Amino acid sequence: MNTERAADATTDEQLRAGVVGVGSMGENHARVYGELPRVDLAGVTDHDDEVADRVAAEYDTEAISLETLCERCDVVTVAVPTHAHYETVSTCLEAGVHVLVEKPIAETVQQGRKLAEQAHDAGLVLQVGHIERFNPAVQTVAELIDDLDVISVAAERLGPPIDRVAPGNVIYDLMVHDVDVVGAILDERPHSVAAMGTDDGQYATATIEYDDVVATVTASRVTQKKVRRLTVTARECLVEVDYLEQSVLIHRDSYPEYLADDGQSRYRHESVVERPRVDTGEPLRNELESFVEAVRTSSDPEVTAEDGIEALKTVQLIDRLATGPSDGADGEQAREQGVEI
Repeated sequence: MNTERAADATTDEQLRAGVVGVGSMGENHARVYGELPRVDLAGVTDHDDEVADRVAAEYDTEAISLETLCERCDVVTVAVPTHAHYETVSTCLEAGVHVLVEKPIAETVQQGRKLAEQAHDAGLVLQVGHIERFNPAVQTVAELIDDLDVISVAAERLGPPIDRVAPGNVIYDLMVHDVDVVGAILDERPHSVAAMGTDDGQYATATIEYDDVVATVTASRVTQKKVRRLTVTARECLVEVDYLEQSVLIHRDSYPEYLADDGQSRYRHESVVERPRVDTGEPLRNELESFVEAVRTSSDPEVTAEDGIEALKTVQLIDRLATGPSDGADGEQAREQGVEI
């Protein structure tokens, strides 16, 4: 294991970056690495040589083997299919390279723990790509929430069917984002989960219990409108977050009243709405800037391997509850019992 390279990477003026797997997400990582100051996009690799060649030409770099990429690079993004995460990340860490791996961290919690231990023993940064943590609207709420007496959180990640023959699991592909965000903003681990799913696993909802907060997360690929929304109910206010618009609304002092209008009474409900300033920006760029900074300063990443493992533990449980055998009609699965994590 090249631990000397790992130590040197934190002091080099220019970091050499690479991307393993340049599908739609990986290609965006290549683009952003090429835009970051003091970062050199040293190469990309993919199991499809034509894809790798195209992306390399687009971003003025080379398409090379994984072995060569690890020899050249200080940091890499791993954006391969989930089943290949463990082997690919382990290979990069073994070569002394810092890694950002797309979510989920691995196929199993056990694999995730092995990767976390390997990175720790090697003194390497292993960050998990839970990109919504770096959405400016989410970061704004994270700053507000310490001052709130939170009662509940609700997250919706909905959209229409995707143009793919075999769409991935909606819980692992979509819901995992909000499971991670909710745990992060509450800074708590869940106690129990209840979940249900329908439509061949393309719609799922889960209720997650924390110390004094109940969270409901819903993910769908059968909803004819794209929705990315987070709502925080607190005793002081209601906070609404739109991930897509990167906006935050805070509703306070809600009260009903009756008004006289041409001799008739009319009811209305009013509240004070605040719009805190949100520094909009591309979440992926924020994520990679944070990763590179963690490498340069030898500090813990914003989203640690342990964070990734916790999110994976929760979505695995949700998946078992929502898609396991059921006595329900029409293929609908429902699990109401709380299950300790």
